[in-house]
Amino acid sequence: MTLRTRRIGDRDVYPIGLGCMNITHAYGPPIEEGDAKHLLQRALDIGCNFLDTATIYGLGRSEELIGEALGHRRQDYFLASKCVLGFRDGQRYLDGSPEAIKAACEASLQRLHTDVIDLYYLHRPDPKVPVEDSAGALADLVRDGKIRFIGLSEMGEEQLRRAHSVHPVAALQSEYSLWVRNPEIAVLDACAQLGTALVAFSPVGRGFLADPPADPASFHPSDLRRMMFPRFSEAYYPANLPLLDAAREVANEAGCTVAQLALAWTLAKGEHVIPIPGTTKLSHLEENHHAATVQLTPEQVARLDAHFAPERAAGPRYNAMGQATVTTEMYEFEKAAHGG
Repeated sequence: MTLRTRRIGDRDVYPIGLGCMNITHAYGPPIEEGDAKHLLQRALDIGCNFLDTATIYGLGRSEELIGEALGHRRQDYFLASKCVLGFRDGQRYLDGSPEAIKAACEASLQRLHTDVIDLYYLHRPDPKVPVEDSAGALADLVRDGKIRFIGLSEMGEEQLRRAHSVHPVAALQSEYSLWVRNPEIAVLDACAQLGTALVAFSPVGRGFLADPPADPASFHPSDLRRMMFPRFSEAYYPANLPLLDAAREVANEAGCTVAQLALAWTLAKGEHVIPIPGTTKLSHLEENHHAATVQLTPEQVARLDAHFAPERAAGPRYNAMGQATVTTEMYEFEKAAHGG
């Protein structure tokens, strides 16, 4: 079948991209660098032409691996990276000042072996710096030819509209899946109104929306799911597992895996939605890629919407520290759980 591409700015990309965090950190030790490069090369070979990385992933190593593995194929892919969340002397820091953003971009260009980044996001809001100032720095980078489009990550509608008033925002990245429905509060519609792509990260629920689902008992001690994401804790995880029953039922009807179903559901939520699942496995890369061919009926989407109603997920999506770093909208029951 002929697949319709999706658009970021004036560029067309395959409907499902590749998140490049997992290859260097977050869910356990980095994979072997040769394997990581092979995974990146295979992504391009099968037509996955949207790669999404960040300065903070592996403290710059994710960007370096992309540059080393794919620098000679730069015309074959749409490249996104992020700033504001950075690293200095091996430590994370948050700096949305114009000077820091421009310095971070220069460093990313070096690591990525390129002279232009297609999409450059503010990775997190910096509460010390008005978003208009940070967006203005990104606009300067567009004028200087260092980046092509500007983006935001983990921000709500207010900051999206404020940044957009400075320079068109080509993409807003937000966690969006059957398990995390927060974009539906405001930014899903706001993005559609503004012509902004909604880039959905963790669309497979950090491995929960799979069959079998991720097993917290097998997580590496360094896996962030042990620390930052309460839904994987002993207190909440067992209560979430029954949600998968309906997902398996609909996946069987659609002739796909549960992970593919999760991706197909995000694609069904709007032509401006682009999921970017991450993986370290070639088999999962190809499984995710082919999810773009899965067609769900409106009735199946409605059933999944109802079964995965936001209030049915057990536990908050972030711990208190993680929630404090984002400005994405929350449901009232979530605010109550966080004491807000």
